[in-house]
Amino acid sequence: MVEQIPSRTATTEPFVLDRASFDLLVERAWSDFPYEVCGLLGVRDDGGIVHFGIDNAERSMTFYSMEPRQLLRAMREIEDEDWGLAIYHSHTHTQAYPSATDIRLAAYPEATYLIVSLQDRDHPEIRAFDIVDDEVTEKPVEIREPSEAV
Repeated sequence: MVEQIPSRTATTEPFVLDRASFDLLVERAWSDFPYEVCGLLGVRDDGGIVHFGIDNAERSMTFYSMEPRQLLRAMREIEDEDWGLAIYHSHTHTQAYPSATDIRLAAYPEATYLIVSLQDRDHPEIRAFDIVDDEVTEKPVEIREPSEAV
């Protein structure tokens, strides 16, 4: 079965990343190449991003499973601080689009799911998605440069 590539235009609010967070996610994606990496982002009310790199317990090129203790610690902090939640992982050899497994395992409908693709080695890409009841909706990703006001 050929996977359908959705239109790049989404009707939802954009997911805003500051340049440092974008760069950090790409750096993290390369950090255990060719294996997938994963983690969480806490999104503060002011738009600030708090990064929680979590070990991929599977250490796989095609699948991720967050190390349970690290995941629990990060989730507790995000919930205690009442931050928004983004869940990210990398695709080292494929496009930045949720796989059937990603969709099946998407357990947090309130979360934004980010995929960092290293498929084009010279131009890493980050795409954002809402995944609710197996329905995938792409959200635009806006990169806020350091000189831009929050």
